[in-house]
Amino acid sequence: MAIFYINGQEVTVTKQQNLLRYLRDELHITSAKDGCSEGACGTCTVLIDGQPCRACIAEVTRLDGKHVLTVEGLSDFEKAVYAFAFGEAGAVQCGFCIPGMVLCAKSLLDVTPNPTQEQIRFAIRNNYCRCTGYVKIIDAITLAGKIFREGSLPAPAAQDYRLGSRVHRIDVAEKVLGYGQFPDDLYVEGMCYGSALRSKYPRARIVSIDAAQARALPGVLCVLTAEDIPGENVIGHLVHDWPVMIPQGGITRYLGDAIALVAGESLEIVEKAKKLIRVEYEVLPAVHNPAEAMAPDAPLVHEGGNLLAYKHVSRGNADDAIQHSKHVLTQRFYTPFTEHAFLEPECALALPDGDGVRMYSTDQCAYTTSHECAMALGLPNEKVKIQNALVGGGFGGKEDMTVQPQAALLAYTLKRPVKVKLTREESLLIHPKRHPFDMEFTMGVDENGIIQGVKASVVSDTGAYASLGGPVLERACTHAAGPYAYENFEIEGRAYYTNNPPAGAFRGFGVTQTCFGVETLLNQMADLVGITPWEIRMRNAIRPGGILPNGQIVDDSTGLVETLLAVKEQYDSAKIKGIACAMKNAGVGVGIPDWGRCKLLVQDDGKLHIYSGASCIGQGLGTVLVQMVCTNTPLSHEDIVYERSNTALAPDSGVTSGSRQTMITGEACRRACEKLSLALEGKTLADLIGQEFYGEYLAKTDKLGADVPNPVSHVAYGYATQLCILDEKTGYIKKMVAAHDVGKAVNPLSCEGQIEGGVVMSMGFALTEEYALDENCKPTSKFGTLGLFRAHQVPEIEAIVVDKPGLNIACGAIGIGEITSIPTAPAISDAYYRLDGELRLTLPLQNTPYVRK
Repeated sequence: MAIFYINGQEVTVTKQQNLLRYLRDELHITSAKDGCSEGACGTCTVLIDGQPCRACIAEVTRLDGKHVLTVEGLSDFEKAVYAFAFGEAGAVQCGFCIPGMVLCAKSLLDVTPNPTQEQIRFAIRNNYCRCTGYVKIIDAITLAGKIFREGSLPAPAAQDYRLGSRVHRIDVAEKVLGYGQFPDDLYVEGMCYGSALRSKYPRARIVSIDAAQARALPGVLCVLTAEDIPGENVIGHLVHDWPVMIPQGGITRYLGDAIALVAGESLEIVEKAKKLIRVEYEVLPAVHNPAEAMAPDAPLVHEGGNLLAYKHVSRGNADDAIQHSKHVLTQRFYTPFTEHAFLEPECALALPDGDGVRMYSTDQCAYTTSHECAMALGLPNEKVKIQNALVGGGFGGKEDMTVQPQAALLAYTLKRPVKVKLTREESLLIHPKRHPFDMEFTMGVDENGIIQGVKASVVSDTGAYASLGGPVLERACTHAAGPYAYENFEIEGRAYYTNNPPAGAFRGFGVTQTCFGVETLLNQMADLVGITPWEIRMRNAIRPGGILPNGQIVDDSTGLVETLLAVKEQYDSAKIKGIACAMKNAGVGVGIPDWGRCKLLVQDDGKLHIYSGASCIGQGLGTVLVQMVCTNTPLSHEDIVYERSNTALAPDSGVTSGSRQTMITGEACRRACEKLSLALEGKTLADLIGQEFYGEYLAKTDKLGADVPNPVSHVAYGYATQLCILDEKTGYIKKMVAAHDVGKAVNPLSCEGQIEGGVVMSMGFALTEEYALDENCKPTSKFGTLGLFRAHQVPEIEAIVVDKPGLNIACGAIGIGEITSIPTAPAISDAYYRLDGELRLTLPLQNTPYVRK
């Protein structure tokens, strides 16, 4: 037994458990988040006698007499200060890590009221953030200290919510103070728990499944297998090849395959029951990599063969252009699997709803979740209602289904609320990763460094299931030419099934990989020609009215040259530096229907409510739409309520992917605003109660290979130049400079945060992150050993927002979510080549000070 204090209240605990489970499951104090339960991520940070501590490793029976503080226990003034400071600094994106960061800040500021940046970095060094790159969190803590010293809250620097204003995001307070709800924060009456028994082998036939002992265990509510699925067992995002559960007689394709679902009154009972299920396997040879997959006698991961996708993109005559070039270079490159490492593990809470279900989920498209769960349940889509709770980061890793069909099936079967959540170990195994790529690039340039032609071939490992492997391969191929003005280009790409964890969408969507190849080759070409890497890019940069290698004529918003000019002074003055450029589409493109939809409804509270079935995963979509309304109507932000994505009331606005929501849904919102503004002439919102204003936008493009002279592959592109400056004495990165053309910057503060977070994420991709698999296709990393950058390791980052309107869509705004991560790795690689002359063609880069011992 232990008697201790939580937020000043005395509690007595007799059950042996960790503090996190006691806070969340018994007291429903949910600001302490469960990000890993391994003591690694820091999202469960609380203060124990004033010192930061991970609640997931603190045993309650050892807390006798101690004082525990969560953000719920802060004083009203402290709450106001931290909410203001984190909002003013732009420090909040998905928000999952933020309560833990706040408590680390309090622990520091209580003893060091005016800390240095180094002290702040050290104070939060054990708390990961995957969204922000830490820069603005450090700024927020600095500002909080200043406010505490002065004793009063200042006014926000910006209060006008029109486009271009550096306003606070609308969800800052709920994320900073921990009362905003992620799915795992929801506790409802009668709720039980579910989990899946996973395969023991990456490839094996299921001979038999015996769940009798598990079903007999007290507290077990049901054990389901594939034969209990009322609808379709095989679902999938685009290709339907992913079973909800592997049936008896079926063959597993990776270790994440579910074989049985267990529901019980507690997680402890569920885990005990899973161990009682007896599965007999016939172990079969596994396919470990594309080389094995393409062998003539390779085992078939899927009956149709191991080749998921083949893409061929060609314009002009690359072979002839290269043959007649003054300088020609060929190199091979390799990039590895990468784990998204969003701080919030996948979770869904499903509840019975008449003859269907409704679900709170954390995903990147409520309508996709509804569709795939409805397939599994054999129900019409409208019988499966999805409500997005807060989403603790996604980066592409929450586009595919993981826990959602399982939660839906259990709730539908039991007629009880069921929560299904992945452990961090399960999350690392189950959701799709960034594809590993093997690549060969050949480039030819003339005597002045003007690109004459590029030819390439790429092979990706798409793992056990298709996920988005086909579109990722396509985007990798279409963007492999780079943002340059030449028209002789050819690339072949192949994506192979293996028995590894699936690979799918990840920030950059294949372009991150091929950009590393083409940009590294271009840096070498500059040396051959005898000009600087900056100059070779300026000579080849695409400009407004120019023609890309895919044949598209680019519009007036094209700002690659402006991003090059933005870094030139620092490029010229730095001694050891590397540079790279990138472009990235906004919107799905290539002829695929890409709809944005938005509904503006004046409700009984006299406010305008924004409804759009578009998920906010930390990029700030709600704030974008509020700013769009404030710009295009006479309303102020106090008149507006943003409703989170759902399928019951909000129109389908597509997946949060492809950097599309700001532009596509933003334009739909703008069109709805036109109708609202007309209705408001001579009236107020009170006169319009009950009225609805609907807008939609179709981003029309041409399909890949369209027989037109200048196909429109995408309605817009973003452009970027990034610069890596090394400390020549230590070899560590001294500074990263990232200049990004965003069209019209909706909120420059948020744009900077996206840039900083993307740069730090790809610093990990370039230097430290590893998602290694053993001979059994099993991940060997834990969250804390993935190699993610920590706050004290991050160099100075200068984010330069190039505001260049010109696109007649969404008031000129272009999405920035993905491109921030694309040119980082080749810029860093180039810098290290300038430092020591070693050409590094494989990621993560070797022989740098960042290599883990």
